[in-house]
This record gives sequence, structure tokens and C-alpha cells, in this order.
Amino acid sequence: MPQPGAAYPFDARPLVEPVDPAAARAFAHELRRTGRLPSANVAAIVGITVLGIVFLSVFLTMVGTIVAVAASAASEGIGFLLLTFIPVVVLVVIVAGAVVAAVVARRGASARMLRLDRFARANGMSYLPRLANPGLPGMIFSLGSSRQASDLVRGERPRFVEFANYRYTTGSGKNRTTHKWGYVAVKLDVPLPHIVLDATGNNGLFGSNLPATFDKDQRLSLEGDFDRYFSLSCPAGYETDALYLFTPDIMARFIDNAAALDVEIVDDWLFLYAKRDFSTLDPATWAWLFSVVGALLDKFAQWARWRDERLRAAAAASTSDLTPYPGAGVAGDAVASVPFSAPLETLRPPPGVAQQGRRLQRGVPWVTFVAVGAVVLFWLLSQAGVFGFFFSR
Repeated sequence: MPQPGAAYPFDARPLVEPVDPAAARAFAHELRRTGRLPSANVAAIVGITVLGIVFLSVFLTMVGTIVAVAASAASEGIGFLLLTFIPVVVLVVIVAGAVVAAVVARRGASARMLRLDRFARANGMSYLPRLANPGLPGMIFSLGSSRQASDLVRGERPRFVEFANYRYTTGSGKNRTTHKWGYVAVKLDVPLPHIVLDATGNNGLFGSNLPATFDKDQRLSLEGDFDRYFSLSCPAGYETDALYLFTPDIMARFIDNAAALDVEIVDDWLFLYAKRDFSTLDPATWAWLFSVVGALLDKFAQWARWRDERLRAAAAASTSDLTPYPGAGVAGDAVASVPFSAPLETLRPPPGVAQQGRRLQRGVPWVTFVAVGAVVLFWLLSQAGVFGFFFSR
């Protein structure tokens, strides 16, 4: 992606430039040929086929009824012809309209993919139309079923960054819900403690819009105005580490550039979330996202120096059997150029996070307590005969 700078420049022209329909079709064909775009989903084809059969059976039943009524009224004549001809015309119009809509939608999708691919290339990035089960460690990627990222735009320098849209479904039948997210995934230099910044500006009536709730005992208040914009959660015992990572200058960057986004740091990834598509044909959306990432990138180098002191003993144990010689370093990231005379207790911990800091403890949403309390109260009142008393009057 473009290097971070004052104006965060990027080339948005491919997003809005005209696209030759033939070039779009050829691009979509090439995506399918190379396996980057899967063929039509079998389940979707079966579903459409079933709906078509149901619609056709209903239509034929309707026609049969009309014909029977017409035949009973008059065995011949203009009335009979109209009653039998009009439904056929309606069917032809419906089928033709459905075919035209499908063709237009497919051409629009092909043109969109070509525009995003050209946009990615113009900015030193790459494009992938679909990716099932991305396998990322963020909180949204392990929920529900039918998990799929779409319109992935990836950059490799100065570090790996991925912009994408994401969908997953929960429930079944009439209670089936599709959840829509946009995310930015940034690869960090070292694993860090699990930290979540819940943006207060995008919360709803029932609190956080995040799909996971964390134990309130893990809430950490930071200095200044940070708490007005974010609610920060970190694992118990990692409060000092969170303060080391979120220095005043980094807090200012998040407030100024990412206050509308939820943030999750987990393993060696940083995720930015919002309940809207990120990978679009809107230049303004890309300008905003590039400015957010660009403002944060040059601060991540500070985080690369963080080490979990809880791993110091493990580092010492892993080097206790080595026989270093004067002037040489001990192999691995645990120690860098440690002289022969250095005591093992001074070894720098290796990159990583102790087990207790890798994941936040989940909590139970207060809405759940309210719902359970309401059910219990209703049951107690019904057992006491309160409802029967009122209804009998």
C-alpha cells in the first residue's frame, strides 16, 4: 500500500473509470479459470431450482383454475382465449425480467471486480474476490457459519495489510441472520496481549455493537480523554503492559483517526472493525481507511520492542543447557549477543505472550441477565396465580 505520509496519497481513478464490458467478462472468466473466483454455489443453484419448481407448480395450478372457470362459462370465444392467454404472457414477462436482471447483476459484479483489481494494482497491492473461512484470530472470524471474506485488497509493504468485507450467519430457518462487517487486518512484528478497544461512538441502545462481551474486571481506564472514545479491555495482570503499549502519542493517533472503529489486538495481528463494507468503489471510503492505517503504521515499531516479562524464566530455562563462548550470542530470539559472563536472569524474554495474556475472559451481556430475569419473574408470577387473578376479573 502507499507509504504513510502527510496526505496519504493513493490512486483512486480505477474505482470510477469506465470499464469495457468485454474486458470485465474476460477478467471474471480468468478468475474462475485460475480458481480465484469459485464457480456458482451448488446450494444456491439447488435453492433457485426448488423455488422455480414451486413457482411453476403454483402458476400451472392458477392457469388450470382459470381455464376450468373459463371452460365452464363458455366453451369457446374471446373470453376463453383471453383468460388462457394473459397468464402465459405474464409468465413470459416475469421469466424474461428475471433473466435480464440476472445478466445485469452478473455484468455489474464483473465490472466491480475488475475495478477493484485495477485499483489494487495501481496502489501496489493485490486483489482476491472471495476467501472462505479466512482463519484469522479476530473475534468475528470464529462465529456462526457460512463465513466468507470478499473483495480482499492486500498490501505487503511496509507491512502486510488486508482490507475486506466479511459475512457470517447465525441461527436457522426464520431466525437465520446474516452479519455484515468490514475489517482491516494489520500484521504486527511480535505477538501482543489480547486487547480490545470498544469504540463508544458506534455503540447502540443495548451497549457495544461487538459480537463478544468481555469480563468487566478486565476494563482499564487510561489517562486523558481516551475513555470518552474507547473502552479498553486487557487481560488481568497486563495493565502495566497496556500502559506501555498505549502511550499518550499512540492514544492520540487512535482518537484522531480511528474513533469510529472498534479495535482488537490478538496474537500478532491488529484488526479494525465496523458494521459496514470497507472494500467498495467509493474513493472517500478508501481515502479514510488509508489515512487511518497510515496514521498508525509508523507507531507499530514501538510495539515491536515489547516483551512479556512472564516469559523470562522460560527464556532462562531454554538456554541453561547451552555452552556459550566469550563474545558469541546465544541462538534464537530469546537472547541477542549475550556475553559469556552474563547471568541467566538478565536474559531478555523472547517474543510471545504468556498463556494468561493471550485471550480475554468472556463475559455475559447484561441483556441476557435482563431476559433471564424477566422469564424467571414471569414464571414466579404465573405460579403465584397473579395472571389468573387479573384475567378472571
